Amino acid sequence: MEANTRSTGRLPAAFLTPGSSSFMDFLSDHLPGMLPGNRNLPPLQGAVEAPHGTTIVAATFDGGVVLAGDRRATMGNVIAQRDIEKVFPADEYSAVGIAGTAGLAVEMVKLFQLELEHFEKVEGAQLSLEGKANRLSTMIRSNLAMAMQGLAVVPLFAGFDIDREKGRIFSYDVTGGRSEEHGYAATGSGSVFARSSMKKLYRQDLTEQEALTLVVQALYDAADDDSATGGPDVARRIYPIVTVITDEGFRKLDEAESSEIARSVLERRLEQPDGPRAALL
Repeated sequence: MEANTRSTGRLPAAFLTPGSSSFMDFLSDHLPGMLPGNRNLPPLQGAVEAPHGTTIVAATFDGGVVLAGDRRATMGNVIAQRDIEKVFPADEYSAVGIAGTAGLAVEMVKLFQLELEHFEKVEGAQLSLEGKANRLSTMIRSNLAMAMQGLAVVPLFAGFDIDREKGRIFSYDVTGGRSEEHGYAATGSGSVFARSSMKKLYRQDLTEQEALTLVVQALYDAADDDSATGGPDVARRIYPIVTVITDEGFRKLDEAESSEIARSVLERRLEQPDGPRAALL
């Protein structure tokens, strides 16, 4: 790249002009080609083979919300990556779990993080959790053209609502349609099995530790029936990414914490291979 010897060291005019508190609006005005939805797409030539992230789960408890994801990415019938990260902090009090085309999903998360940071810097205050969920919905909707070509991104958004003093979960469809989930939620290829697992085990008075065990159990059950979902891999030391969001903010469990929960779930399953209800039958 050739050096710009005429630079005065000043920011471009675009950065000095008053405008919207939305970073996406800023890009639309000054660099529209940077937005995924504005890119020129080639004609559809059939299914696109790209790494896909799979199962994401979330559950609320008294005092916050837990968001977790498995570590496997698939490309057709092949495991593309065994230790991908699918859960990211959006800001201090919220997080996003990604399912769908991995590359686009990670790019969308980074853009969403910038969107929230830009708003806070311009307005001097954080968006409400409802506002954050709406902004993410708009971003997913802008990706609709790619979704129609098989490059869909379907995240799960969770956070602690400071105004309501509780954890909340939002799910989406490929068109950006948003729904608030109550208690628990799942998205991705293993979501049917994960949701069924949580339906049996969830209750409203869960403690934080019980909620952590619940989501890891749900991921284990999803991996048991869905080949695209990776269960805890003790041999490779690959365990689910598990995060907690409370009034103290976002926290990601370290490997020691997540492995301890995963091992407890595995040990319990070895003792009762047909599930915890088998002893009651």
